[in-house]
Parts: sequence; C-alpha cells; structure tokens
Amino acid sequence: MKIESVIAGAAVSGIKALYGQDVPAKMVQLQKTKREFEGNLTLVVFPLLRISKKKPEETAEEIGRWLADNCTAVASYNVVKGFLNLVIAPAAWTGLLNDINADPHYGETAATAGSPLVMIEYSSPNTNKPLHLGHVRNNLLGWSLAQIMQANGNRVVKTNIVNDRGIHICKSMLAWLKWGNGETPETSGKKGDHLIGDYYVAFDKHYREEVKELVAKYTAEGMAAEEAEKKAKDEAPLIREAHEMLVKWEQGDEEVRSLWRKMNGWVYAGFDETYKALGVGFDKIYYESDTYLKGKAKVEEGLAKGLFERHADGSVWADLTAEGLDQKLLLRSDGTSVYMTQDIGTAEMRFNDYPIDKMIYVVGNEQNYHFQVLSILLDRLGFKWGKELVHFSYGMVELPNGKMKSREGTVVDADDLIAEMVSQARRTSEELGKFDDISEAERDEIARIVGLGALKYFILKVDARKNMLFNPEESIDFNGNTGPFIQYTHARIRSILRKAEAEGASLPERLDPETAQPNEKEVELIQKLNEYGAAVEQAGKDYSPSGIANYCYELTKEFNQFYHDYSILKEPDAAKKQLRLVLARNVAKTIKNGMALLGIEVPERM
Repeated sequence: MKIESVIAGAAVSGIKALYGQDVPAKMVQLQKTKREFEGNLTLVVFPLLRISKKKPEETAEEIGRWLADNCTAVASYNVVKGFLNLVIAPAAWTGLLNDINADPHYGETAATAGSPLVMIEYSSPNTNKPLHLGHVRNNLLGWSLAQIMQANGNRVVKTNIVNDRGIHICKSMLAWLKWGNGETPETSGKKGDHLIGDYYVAFDKHYREEVKELVAKYTAEGMAAEEAEKKAKDEAPLIREAHEMLVKWEQGDEEVRSLWRKMNGWVYAGFDETYKALGVGFDKIYYESDTYLKGKAKVEEGLAKGLFERHADGSVWADLTAEGLDQKLLLRSDGTSVYMTQDIGTAEMRFNDYPIDKMIYVVGNEQNYHFQVLSILLDRLGFKWGKELVHFSYGMVELPNGKMKSREGTVVDADDLIAEMVSQARRTSEELGKFDDISEAERDEIARIVGLGALKYFILKVDARKNMLFNPEESIDFNGNTGPFIQYTHARIRSILRKAEAEGASLPERLDPETAQPNEKEVELIQKLNEYGAAVEQAGKDYSPSGIANYCYELTKEFNQFYHDYSILKEPDAAKKQLRLVLARNVAKTIKNGMALLGIEVPERM
C-alpha cells in the first residue's frame, strides 16, 4: 500500500481518537514536504481546526504525537505553523520500494472489460500530398495521448479520418493524366505520397501560369485588376477540368473512380511507411468518401425533427444563436455537404461501430470554433458523448528558417525530417564515442532509436497548446532536457545491472526492511518513483503528454545526482548494494514505461 494511504488512514483514526469525530479521508491533505523543512510528507491541519477547535500548532502537535505513537510508518515529526511535517521510517520506504519492484507497471492502471471506451482521432491527412511537420506533431500527440489514457485504465480506440475526396484530389489526378506519362512509384523510385504530391504541385504551377495569362488578357480588355484575377481563377481551363472531374467522381464515373482508387492506393502505401517509421498506428481508419453521404442523411434527419432549418435557396442551417454563436451552414443550396456535415457522418459511423464513452479529436487550434460547433450539433442529434467531446487543440510547430525544407521549399516533409534526425543522431553518437565496440547493425538501430527519441521528446515536452520551434541540433543533446539524455541514463543503468549480474551480485525480489535502510538520497529516489502514478493520472486529466515528459526528466535528473554522489557496484556493504541495485532497476523500469507513454523507445546500451 502507498505510504500516503497508510498515513491518511492512520490520521483519520487519530482524529477520531483525539477529537471523537469521524472525518472523510479527503479532509486529510498530504503533500510532499518542502525541501527547506525536515520531513517527507506534510499534513495540512487547517481544514481540521473546526473539528479540533484548537490552534493550528496545537492541533498539529497532537496529531503528530498520536501518529508517532501509533503508526509505524512515522519515525518522527515537527510542526511549522499549521503544517505537520512527518519523517517516514526507513522500513516503510523499503516496503514501498518492494511494492514498486513487484509491479512491472507500477503507477499505471490496467483497463478491464467494463472500463470506459475512449476514441481518439488523430493524423487526418489529405491524399494529395505527403505528411509534413504539422502531421508529425499531430501523430505524436495522438499516439501518446492514447497510451496515457490507456495507462489510466481506459479502453482506447485509435482512429484516423482520411480526406480522400474533393477538388484537391482531382487536381493531382488531372495533373498525372496530363503530364504523368504513366509514371508509378515503382518506375519513379518515389514513395507514392511523394509522387502524388509532386503532381499536386505541378497542377498548381500550370494553373498559376494560366491565371496569369488570363489576368493579363482581362486587364488589357479594361477589366479592374481585382475582378480580372477572380474571373481568371474561376475560368482557367485547368480548374474547370478539375471541377468536371469532381462532378464525374460524385456521379460514380468508373473511369474516374478507378484512377482515384489507384492513385490513393499509392498514397496509402506511402503513408504506411511514414507511420511505421514514426511508430504510430490506428485501430480503425475512416474515409471521407464513405462518411460524407452519411452526414448528409443525418442532417436531413435532423431537419425533419426540427433541429435545423432550410432557407429559401434550399440550403440547410443550424441556428446557434441561443448558444451565443451564429448560424452554421450544413448543406449548400445544391445539396452538397461541408466539412461539418462530413464530421457528423463520421461520428454516426463511429457511434454505430463502437460504444464510445468519450471522443477526443486531436486537431490544430485553428479549428477551435469548428469543434465548439460540432459539440453542440452532435449533442442535438443525440450522441451521448457529443456535449463532452474533447478537442485536443495544439499549436503550430516550425523549424528554424532554411533548415530541412521539403523538396517544394514550402513545408517540412515528415520523411525528410525523420531521415535527417536519424542521420544526425548517428553523427552525434560517433563524435561522442558512444558507438565504440558495437556492430554496424547495432549502430543503425541505436541511431534510429535516438534520432526518433530526440524528435518525439522535443515535440512532446512542450505544452501542446503552445506554438513551438523545433530545433534539430538542440534536440540531439546528451545533456539537459532531451530525449537522448533520458535514453542514455536508461542505457547506463542497464549497463550497471549487466555488470552486477556478471559479478554475481544478487537482485532479490524483496528487500528486508530491517537491513535495507535507505539514506536521504535513496528516499528521495523512492519518493520520486512513487510519484509516477500521480504523474500518469494528472496527464490523463489534463490530456498532457508534456506532464509525462517532465516527470521522466525529473526522475532522470534525480538518479544522475544520486549516481554522482554514491557508488553502486563498488559499495562494500552487501545490504546497501542490493538496495541500490533494486532502486536502479526500478528507475530504469519507470523511465522505460514513462517514455513508452510518449511513444519513445529506450536502448539497452549506448
């Protein structure tokens, strides 16, 4: 049992014995003692004064004396104003370390068949271009959030909605027909998503040339510049052809649909490679080509129930003025759907597929208003989780100017970024001599783990709501608040444990509380290990991977300070050596578990 639970239970008994009154456990507020005071845990007595009817110092003194006499976990106490500082007995800390050691996932809660079902949507790519840096942050946040929610005892379904229809897809398709000459990923040597992205760029290049020519023509005829540009953009032959292709797609034209399926298939294969490299995945993928008609039907159903209204031009709207918002378009006058309609359709399909208790959308903060409206609409339509849906809103991520730009020079390609991070991790490791005496295959694997760990940690340690600047050089540093620093500490501990095993040292499953007496530094480490559960719980409440990253860094710092001050392998006292080895093993375990919640691997050696 956790020490906090033991102390809280004893305090409740003590208050009853001292003042003759039962108190709920929540009134017993325990917190970590401030460093400037002696003690490990502090009991705040102010909420108890109405029961004791005595001064804060007197109340704290009486409760402290009772605990010291009646609770074996309390070695001594001191009172500072209204705060009762408790020194926990060494044997209690050893007992806690034994509990931590006995549980491979101490601090995490396993889901059961009856646990709440949380669905998390992330990634949401378009099939006309490869994944970029913004998608990287989205995928890393979504995957990590899924692990954190699962570690808090939820059943989790990871889902993706792919934007696989619309004018942007037709642009790539039309460009390929015009200038592709039958090119495929195999003949070009390019990933499918990159190939299609190149044709999207080609369309835009030719389209801009057409617009420029038409603007010159219209202005020469005396048309105002602004009007000429608008007319040119609408009437350029390429955009007209793209719209004609879209109409054919919506009518089910088999020739267009066949090309659409083929080119999207190339893109999906490319996406899968990127997802695999990032270490993320999904339990279920939805496609907007399947969901947009469902959304239209759901809106028509809401219209029939009087939830929405049809305007004179035939368009359908939701009146949100009662909620302090405006009116929201759901179906255009020609009956076509908008993004909101598609999201309603996707929600309908998901709700039919899964008994969702909570829905979390991982989408950038530019969509805050969209999800505020979606929540209201889903609630109106009867989705039980609609009102409580969570928009996990995050800020933009950018690189320093001029670094790792994509082949188009406008966005940072995810594949380029991953490859460069792995390459940079290899260079840095070689320069620091961390690749001495290991095979080429091990070097490749460690470079991959460290490079991706650096990328993921640097992005996830930042509060998701904030915009951030990702600096590749800063991220691959073996000192400071970085992924490689934490990974290297894990590898160092694993090396210590291997050496101990080679030397014949024993690592017992349980330490003897009477002989294994932790010193002050060891107590701080045990206490920090015990805080992992609270960090996981808080990260789940706040939807905050950065909380886990911060905990892993603090634990790593704590261990490195301990390791600087105390020897492990050279400790002559057998009981102390055993304690430190068990402590080190559990620090490594907790680092590994915590980093796994961030989707980060930790190497056994570096």
